[in-house]
Amino acid sequence: MRTARFALGMTIVALPLALALLGPLFAGGPGPRTASFALGAGHWLGTDFVGRDVWRQVLHGGRPVVLTALAATALSYVVALPVGLLAALTRRRLLEELVMRPLDVLLAVPSLLLILLAATVFSPGPVGLALLVALVNVPDAARLVRAAAAEAAARPAVEALRMQGETWWRMAVGYVGRSMLRTLAADTGTRLTGVLYLVATAAFLGAGVAPDAADWAVMVDRNRIGLFVQPWAVVVPALLIIALTTGTNLLFDAALVDARPNARGRGTKLGDATTRTTRSPAGSEPRP
Repeated sequence: MRTARFALGMTIVALPLALALLGPLFAGGPGPRTASFALGAGHWLGTDFVGRDVWRQVLHGGRPVVLTALAATALSYVVALPVGLLAALTRRRLLEELVMRPLDVLLAVPSLLLILLAATVFSPGPVGLALLVALVNVPDAARLVRAAAAEAAARPAVEALRMQGETWWRMAVGYVGRSMLRTLAADTGTRLTGVLYLVATAAFLGAGVAPDAADWAVMVDRNRIGLFVQPWAVVVPALLIIALTTGTNLLFDAALVDARPNARGRGTKLGDATTRTTRSPAGSEPRP
């Protein structure tokens, strides 16, 4: 089951990823513009709203979406991990409140609304869009990290590490961080999908990208007026975005499934603290 799910996810995500990362290398020159929303004449996916070749736009349009989403996801965890771990491991209630309450205020503002408001004040560009998407994801990610870390920090092992005089870094990364790897992996798959949605929606609404940029989301927006005349200019980039998000989720789901079957009375699941117990000969005490 795990192998099948992984293979399915890889099959779905392979095409959009390949087009996003390698497409610009094979796009070639821009070529002359022709009639808008035309089919044929050497354009096997037709032309877009200004007469550009749709296939060439598809080859160029994936990289901004993928790189912006990956950068925004990574940046959100760069901030959320230390903030969440600090809030979970500190023994000072006031410090925890000072760290988490401002994030709660930011969490109350709808993510897309905050991005659009910022885009009306200044033109963010791809880098600015990645920073904005990362910013709106930090509060939610930090709360999840804090919740997962607090559960691990309450275990006797952490108290034993404190009594031994271990450093905060050793407790946070060496024990608590490793204990929440599965939770973070599950959240990363879901968060990356949400980030892709935000990046594509912001681009669709014209925030962070030029109106005529080679971007899959912009292509859907600008070419929708000719959907019934030349559908490929809308259908192809939309399907690529859907395949990218669906395949990403399937891959993360497959990575979280334990490959080792749980036989009765033996074996463990990945991340499970349960250990096998065997009994000694009759009359003796159980031993691990």
